[in-house]
Amino acid sequence: PIPSANILVVGIDSRGNEGTAARTDSIMVVNVNSNSARISLLSIPRGLWVNVPNYGSQMINTAHFLGEYREDNNGLPLLKQTIEDNFGIHIDHYVRMDFAGFVNMINAVGGIHVDVPYVLEDFEYPTADYGTIHIRFEEGPQWLDGENALIYARTRHSDDDYRRAERQQQVLVGFVKSALNPTTWGALLDVLNQSVETDLSITELVTIAPAVGLSGGQLNQLVIDRDYILPGSNGPIPNYEALEPFIAENFQ
Repeated sequence: PIPSANILVVGIDSRGNEGTAARTDSIMVVNVNSNSARISLLSIPRGLWVNVPNYGSQMINTAHFLGEYREDNNGLPLLKQTIEDNFGIHIDHYVRMDFAGFVNMINAVGGIHVDVPYVLEDFEYPTADYGTIHIRFEEGPQWLDGENALIYARTRHSDDDYRRAERQQQVLVGFVKSALNPTTWGALLDVLNQSVETDLSITELVTIAPAVGLSGGQLNQLVIDRDYILPGSNGPIPNYEALEPFIAENFQ
């Protein structure tokens, strides 16, 4: 059994046949603690500047790309090392998916429930063919399929990257709740085998599943937003002193 594990969940900005040499569109570290039935989420905005081993100060979303492009399939190891070096969080496992994998995951569990906090309107949402479309989400509870969940998780023109990271956490929690339905497991396993990369075995997934029930368990969430950053010479950098209590409590 896995009593506690830190899982790096990465969404890459890859479309069609572009492969894995891509920047990370979303970075989230998830701690699943089976002993205390607790799940903790830490979202790291893509525009945060950190020290990338061998590359110096970089935006964190370039670490994966540098590892894949310059070091041949080293994207995940370089991103894991970057997070461990900068935040002191040891990464035990990973899940990596592109846009198509994300859509397939959501559809496999029959869609997700989210409560949209305010009207979201984006007149320049990027499409797969590098154009733009107009999208809008009304305020209130909604059920989203994979395509709309991807749009909800990616849109950023009506607010900012920090609120966008909050939506990504919302989507993850919604996905976990939908995935607790045993009737979805067959389709979900098919998608995991075909569209998603992970080093978690089926046995490990089953072992940690009770912790993410979320009904009677505890959910701790943090987005590294303006309350947790400082001005750096190139752009925002993490305020490690402010982050330390949350990391120490949830990711050690």
